[in-house]
Amino acid sequence: MSNLGQFDSDFYQSNYTIENQEQSCNDSNAYGNLYGSGEQQASEQPQLAFVPPEMLMSSGYTGQYFQPASNPDYYSQSPYVDSFDEEPPLLEELGINFDHIWQKTLTVLNPLKPADGSIMNETDLAGPILFCVALGATLLLAGKVQFGYIYGMSAIGCLGIYALLNLMSSSGVSYGCVASVLGYCLLPMVILSSGAVFFSLQGTIGTVLALVIIVWCSLSASKIFISALDMEGQQLLIAYPCALLYGLFALLTVF
Repeated sequence: MSNLGQFDSDFYQSNYTIENQEQSCNDSNAYGNLYGSGEQQASEQPQLAFVPPEMLMSSGYTGQYFQPASNPDYYSQSPYVDSFDEEPPLLEELGINFDHIWQKTLTVLNPLKPADGSIMNETDLAGPILFCVALGATLLLAGKVQFGYIYGMSAIGCLGIYALLNLMSSSGVSYGCVASVLGYCLLPMVILSSGAVFFSLQGTIGTVLALVIIVWCSLSASKIFISALDMEGQQLLIAYPCALLYGLFALLTVF
């Protein structure tokens, strides 16, 4: 038992004393006083109140923030500013003028009417394409599918007349102008093909009508060419190759 008591006294023996405990308490109280004084100083500091930005603005300033004053002279002198009123209409940009189309159509329908060279010397393909489609549509109603022949003969015929006119005239002519004139003068042939829908043209009456339409188309085309190219006295020379071209379209219509 004496050994057990000595072991307990040795086990609980330590260097920690009451004096050390009192010193640790004093240190903790000092630290608490220091922390408390810090909180008191922080609470005693004045807090900044929220001030609206409108109150910070000077009363003498009358401008606006982030809104620079506009300068109309800069926009008026800028080359990139364009008004929609100054832009041409869409049909005019595409080269479609219904007034000129109507005047050209009336000129073709009346071979004796003098042609206006300023209007006829334009590359207008809206009317010719319309008349070519109308010719193919009327032939289709008559039971003849000839769209490929119509476009093929039109392209080759325009190329031949273009070469011939450039050899005969001193001023020269463009391919688009030749195609435009020959396409507009195809309108009488559309009238003949419309008649083929209702009755057969394979007879004496049909042959006579075909010859009249060929002369009509060739005279109208030659009249327009001599007025646009100033080729006075050469209408018959131009009308002959035009009559050969329109004779091919008449063969497609009759047969």
